[in-house]
Formats: sequence, C-alpha cells, structure tokens
Amino acid sequence: MDAKQLFDQTSLECGKLITQRYSTSFTLGIQTLDKKFHAPIYAVYGFVRYADEIVDTFHEHDKAKLLAEFRLATYTAIDTGLSLNPVLHGFQLIVNKYQIDLDLIESFFKSMAMDLDFSTYNDDRYLEYIYGSAEVVGLMCLKVFVEGDSAMYQRLKRPAQMLGSAFQKVNFLRDIKSDYEERGRVYFPGVSYEMFDKIAKGIIEEEIQKDFDEALIGIAQLPDGAKLGVKVAYLYYQKLFDKIKGLSAAIIIKERIRIPNSQKFTLLVGTYFGSKLGLS
Repeated sequence: MDAKQLFDQTSLECGKLITQRYSTSFTLGIQTLDKKFHAPIYAVYGFVRYADEIVDTFHEHDKAKLLAEFRLATYTAIDTGLSLNPVLHGFQLIVNKYQIDLDLIESFFKSMAMDLDFSTYNDDRYLEYIYGSAEVVGLMCLKVFVEGDSAMYQRLKRPAQMLGSAFQKVNFLRDIKSDYEERGRVYFPGVSYEMFDKIAKGIIEEEIQKDFDEALIGIAQLPDGAKLGVKVAYLYYQKLFDKIKGLSAAIIIKERIRIPNSQKFTLLVGTYFGSKLGLS
C-alpha cells in the first residue's frame, strides 16, 4: 500500500468510527451489507452526521459560518479529489467513484441551513426539509448500491426516497421533546408542541406508514449485496415506530423512545437467518 492509498483508507475508516460512535442501529445495518459497500456507506453517514452536528450541537459558535465553511470545503474536496479533513476526503472519494449527483448534496446543505433559520415548518418547507435532510441520503446510498446501473437507480429512486422520509419522520416523533426544548423546532406542519395530542399523532403515523409501505417494495428489488442491510435498518425503524404507536401522545412529549441494544442485536440475527432461509 502506497502513501496515498494509506491516506485514503484512513480517511474512509473515520467514517466507520463516526457511525459506530453515533448509531448502533446503522452500524448493525451496514455490517450486514456486502463488504464492498461498507466503506462507501460509512463515508456517507460520516459526512451527513458531521454536517448535522454543526447545526445541532455547536451552539457557542457561529453555526451559519461553520456550515458555509463545511459546504465550501466539501465542494473543494470533490472538485480537487483531496481534503485534509478525513471526513470530507472519504466522502469525496465516494462521490467521485459512484458519481453521486451534486444537486443531492446541495439539497442536503439547504436543509441543514433551514435548521438555522426556521423553528416551525409549513407544508412546503416541511417537504423541502424532508427531501434534503433524508431522502437525498437514501439516494446517495442507492447510487452506491446500483454501482452505475442507471436504469435500476431510476426504478428504485422513489422507494429509496420514501425510506429516508420514513426514517426521518420517525426520528421527528422520537425526538419531538428534545427538538422543541433544546432547539425550539417543531417539524410537523400545523402541529403545536403544547397541543400535541392523539389526533395529531395519528395523522402523522398514517403518513409514516405509507412511506414504509412504499419503501418495502423497493427493498425487495435491491441488489443482493445491499438488500439485507437495508432490510435490517427498515425493520429496526419499523420496530421503533411500532413502539411509538403503542404509546400515548403525552408520553411521547415527555421522553425519548429507544430500542435497547440487545433487541437491536436480536433483530439483526433474526433478519440475517430469516433471509438465509428465505423467510424474509
């Protein structure tokens, strides 16, 4: 391995470390992908995770400036094929190898910027935010999975978007308390945190289930090397969603709902053997 290959590999490994530190569920899902997809998906997750940290965490800093600098550094890395920021260097390797569309990245940055300027969302802003913050991430991953098969990409584009949308909306429900109390945000249009009730919760849940149902159709058509890992992530979020559906609106706004790591591992094992036996 020459020095440049070592630099590339080390940068990509940073994406893996970030995923392991921030998300046990996505780490489990990625581990069940074909090995060739591990580094690319870790790199995508590392990139979006760090951008999200800028708008959610660094309150004592000028977040708008940090995000603008991160955006510029991202495009510079993609254009030059190099960054001394290992997260961005790993990400640009994947963007350039799999020809991830720049408009997906730009939509992502627009949604991150929206978090700096908006505390409540109308219908249009909500759809724009969901697309940029979640659906495009699904499309980035799909670009990796199809490995240049443009016909497959177009066929699975809509289900990939719906899967990202479902994941994000479940996150919104799970985090409704912290989003409001820590960041002053309410993502669901027409929903007041103080007046969040059974009716509002039920309407949101119907919307999420439609996204899940459409996404599942696409998962079945993914390449074999990607299908199991995506199915694990789908089942984890569906289980989390089922848990949220079983709780009252009053509980949802008081505590963050979680799936214990032991249940995540059981889900992984069950999905893996179910797939091998043709049961899922």
